[in-house]
Amino acid sequence: MAPKAPAGTCCVPGVCTVGAGRADDVTGPPCDWLLFGAAIALQEERADVEETLKRIQGQKGVQGIIIVNSEGIPIKSTMDNQTTVQYAGLMHQLVLKARCSVRDIDAQNDLTFLRIRSKKNEIMIAPEKDYFLVVIQQPTE
Repeated sequence: MAPKAPAGTCCVPGVCTVGAGRADDVTGPPCDWLLFGAAIALQEERADVEETLKRIQGQKGVQGIIIVNSEGIPIKSTMDNQTTVQYAGLMHQLVLKARCSVRDIDAQNDLTFLRIRSKKNEIMIAPEKDYFLVVIQQPTE
């Protein structure tokens, strides 16, 4: 069983100003509220992500959406598994190369968006620090 924090202390040093924050404090009144608040914030963030994905998927011509982590592993997709894995791996390599190219040109710069258009589809990639978003759609006329 986890040790209880004395009243007025918190298990996250530097976060809660109520107490001194000790490394062995894992529960207690301020900490419980901190964890509860973090859980609620995470649920709200996930709901926002789901809403955004639904909105993007609802756009005319969108064939699929994939969210890929920084290691190239798909973490969310609206496409079948085989297609998801194929796109995730290839787009991960492409993002790494494109980001390096942008930084080679100007070390103070970074890749913010990548768009590839072919005869059959258009791939749009929005890279972030820990993940990137891939949207595959039919090309517009």
